Amino acid sequence: MTARTVAVVTGAGSPTGIGFATARALARAGHCLLIVSTSDRIKERAAELRAEGHEAHAIVADLTSEPDVERLHEHAEALGDVCVLVNNAGMAVLGEMDALGNLERLDLGAWQRSLERNLTSAFLVTRAFLLGMKARGYGRIVNVASTTGTVSAVAGDTAYAAAKAGMVGFTRAIALEAAPLGVIVNAIAPGWIATGSQSEREAAAGLRAPVRRSGSPEEIAALIAFLASPGASYIVGQLIVADGGNSIIEDHNA
Repeated sequence: MTARTVAVVTGAGSPTGIGFATARALARAGHCLLIVSTSDRIKERAAELRAEGHEAHAIVADLTSEPDVERLHEHAEALGDVCVLVNNAGMAVLGEMDALGNLERLDLGAWQRSLERNLTSAFLVTRAFLLGMKARGYGRIVNVASTTGTVSAVAGDTAYAAAKAGMVGFTRAIALEAAPLGVIVNAIAPGWIATGSQSEREAAAGLRAPVRRSGSPEEIAALIAFLASPGASYIVGQLIVADGGNSIIEDHNA
């Protein structure tokens, strides 16, 4: 690696989200940041990081588009050695949650959009950066999954759950491929997190966790920053659950 290391964080457009909190944590760790979003607001997030004294760049890209991902890759490699990739981009697609969990009401287009945004995007971005990491003999990739689809499920959230479960299988397969070449790949599964988009229902669910609160984006960012560090070199292909203990409760009605 060169002295200047680049960290790429996708899905970092929201000022109160996991992506931007992660970008800030990695910037404080000394990385040059390239943050990505589908919205121009990503430029505001980069400006905030620069105002804090960090080197940060922004790019607007559709990560389900191969040409856009190639443009992202070229931009990042021009900045320096990309040693950290955080695949955080993804979201539930409006209309993909069918009423009362009836699968027959799930539209094929919504299913495909969810897989594209939550799984295919990670595949395309990882594929673009993995070769360079392998060639340099060092890299850290952290994929942001969810407790939904990996340790629990929500009726009607079929497409999102399938995509996030797929993210874990994707993580494990590429971890085995990449670890012998010095590239460490892991995934995290956040539970209820108090982002700006958290609904009242989600906040109430967070209160039922053993810690009696939702998590913060900064807590998830700290976990990602550790997995993106040299100190995480013996953690390979794992799914780290960060949900305040919610997933280990035997009876949620107790």
